Amino acid sequence: MLNISVTKTTAPKEKPEASTLGFGKFFTDHMFIMDYSREKGWYDARIVPFANLSLHPASTVLHYGSEIFEGLKAYRRADGKVQLFRPMENIRRLNNSAERLCLPQIPEQDAYQALTEFVKMEQDWTPSAPGTSLYLRPFLFGNDETLGVHAVHNATFVVIASPVGSYYKEGINPVRIMIEDEDVRAVRGGTGYAKCGGNYAASNRAGERAEKKGYSQVLWLDGVERKYIEEVGAMNVMFKIAGEIVTPMLSGSILPGITRKSCLEVLRKEGYKVSERLLSVDELAEALSNGTLEEAWGCGTAAVVSPIGELCYKGTKYIINDGKIGAVTQHLYDTLTGIQWGKIEDPFGWTCPID
Repeated sequence: MLNISVTKTTAPKEKPEASTLGFGKFFTDHMFIMDYSREKGWYDARIVPFANLSLHPASTVLHYGSEIFEGLKAYRRADGKVQLFRPMENIRRLNNSAERLCLPQIPEQDAYQALTEFVKMEQDWTPSAPGTSLYLRPFLFGNDETLGVHAVHNATFVVIASPVGSYYKEGINPVRIMIEDEDVRAVRGGTGYAKCGGNYAASNRAGERAEKKGYSQVLWLDGVERKYIEEVGAMNVMFKIAGEIVTPMLSGSILPGITRKSCLEVLRKEGYKVSERLLSVDELAEALSNGTLEEAWGCGTAAVVSPIGELCYKGTKYIINDGKIGAVTQHLYDTLTGIQWGKIEDPFGWTCPID
């Protein structure tokens, strides 16, 4: 069990209005920090006033990208209490990412204690307006003060929090997506399954090209054969084809999303036919052409689900479900958000109330 010291701010900030929140624009009064060295292990767990970090110019993270992060939310229930959604899944994924990048892993119960103690202290920052939440960003980085390339000897774990607005200000509107056939997001054997900053930085070029053509994001193909569907933007992706729910299998180049996992568990519990398998762009194009592609959506922490109304592949545009949100997509959104905000029963035991 961690011994977490607490230093409260002497200058608490005014909390922003719900209408101004956006995403990641405002930050709470405090942050959690814990340090690591090979000699001491994890030490000096503390909650301190939110402030800039000081790094040596040769710090490993600045030169070799030794960094991972997570994203999860705290939700204000109707009864006023605050709860987390599947935080242990985020902790386990953080440690999987750490293993891949040769960063130190954090004992699960220590990470859970750090999250819950931090949220308990900052829970007044959790907004109550519909669709709003407190976004939590745990991140871990190497900070060896040397330019040598090696596994990390010293690291820092930080958790910051930001009250965020409703992702859908004007309702859930299907988005336009371009299938990317030049850049790739990740390859098997690489860091695709890890939540590290480099994956996101490398995806920006294709995203910028798509945006200039009027599309919200790109649908990624695999990096080896350039033919199998992987992710959409920074989210996992699912399709309803001839009544079957199909999502790309986790092959090592796809991030194992917690929202993805939750969608699949809801669908299987309700009796849907669900397949995690290879899905080629040719099979998808055929389903688009013959009308058997009934729905498509991305899924992730920020949006929960994001319906896809149009796909463009090599200049050919395909409209999905007349550009409208499908019944399964809407049901998943209603179910997951209902559980997250405590509006409906949680039959899975996913929520963790903050006492």
